[in-house]
Amino acid sequence: MHPIAEALTRAANGDFPPVDGVVERVAPWRDGVEGVLAMTGHALLAVGGDVTAEQVEALGGNGFGGASGPRLVAGLAGTGWIDALDIVLVAGGVGGEPGLVPRSDLRNHPRAQHATSVRSEVATFGHVAVDDHTLVTLSRGIGGLPEVGVEADPRHEGVGADLAAAALTLVPEGEVVVAACAPGNARALRAFLGAGWVPVASVQLWHPARG
Repeated sequence: MHPIAEALTRAANGDFPPVDGVVERVAPWRDGVEGVLAMTGHALLAVGGDVTAEQVEALGGNGFGGASGPRLVAGLAGTGWIDALDIVLVAGGVGGEPGLVPRSDLRNHPRAQHATSVRSEVATFGHVAVDDHTLVTLSRGIGGLPEVGVEADPRHEGVGADLAAAALTLVPEGEVVVAACAPGNARALRAFLGAGWVPVASVQLWHPARG
């Protein structure tokens, strides 16, 4: 298990890293994607071996917020693409009878395309009606853990929490699942919280282009 997956799995069970201000260096979990997972007073930085400890320190890297600082992230990404800073939420899969069906016709949805750019094994699900554009993505995401993304059909109101709960039927019972949500997307954040998801960290990803 990747160290970030291990940290998130422990956090899902209430076991967090020490509040020591440390930036823990780990290898990237996916080729071409780097990132930082920040927890309370401790961060895990997934970067290539060409990045030195001296560079991280010079860019202000520390476990008390510095590892997510714009200066450090921009410095490590170089001219590469940088994703938004997200809240990381965790939950447990529930398995059982899926409340969603495979929807390969939604692969071109912008949310699915974004998932493909930073995650692996992306599958798209939704409701049976072909004119319903509700989307749930399931993939191998942060640290290699199952990661879901959700977006309700804009014609439906107040269904976000139900959708965030339905996504858990796609994952075997008890398996830790993660989701990333922009802090400013209050509607989505309330939906995840309403479905029992728990915030444990922040994450920011980038495609490095150094030099």
